[in-house]
Amino acid sequence: MQLKNKMMVGFFCLAGCIVAVYCLWLFFRSVKIVAVHQRNNYSSILVKNFLFTDKGKIYWWLKNKDALKAKYDIPKPTSYGGFTITIWIFKDGYKEEGKYDRLCFGDMNTKINCIDKNSVFTIRNSKNRGITFTVDDAIYREEENGKIVRL
Repeated sequence: MQLKNKMMVGFFCLAGCIVAVYCLWLFFRSVKIVAVHQRNNYSSILVKNFLFTDKGKIYWWLKNKDALKAKYDIPKPTSYGGFTITIWIFKDGYKEEGKYDRLCFGDMNTKINCIDKNSVFTIRNSKNRGITFTVDDAIYREEENGKIVRL
């Protein structure tokens, strides 16, 4: 009976370690930018492996905004400074328009230029509100002092 209990404890410890390693891998894997599409002051970034938490998404933007500007020239603000950047999960690749709720990109010269709409993060700059971050059903604003507050 004693050996059976030790085996069960060992099994649960091993299973717990496997789950913990998998969760850490999910949490620390790097975001992969697949493509960037631009139309006027609207930018779409297609990604794989995007972050889960609101804080993680906002931190990713703050950490990478200069690199995104240098590499992809986004955002491209209007004359008054307004812009919108939406991060989309790029799960199954580009598709034809066919389905009801797909986003298509006019900068691609092919019929296979659409994605299923699965936005996970939006960054906006407006004249009245400044920079805001929309994550699921929450909106955050970057204050002038750099502090991020939930609205």
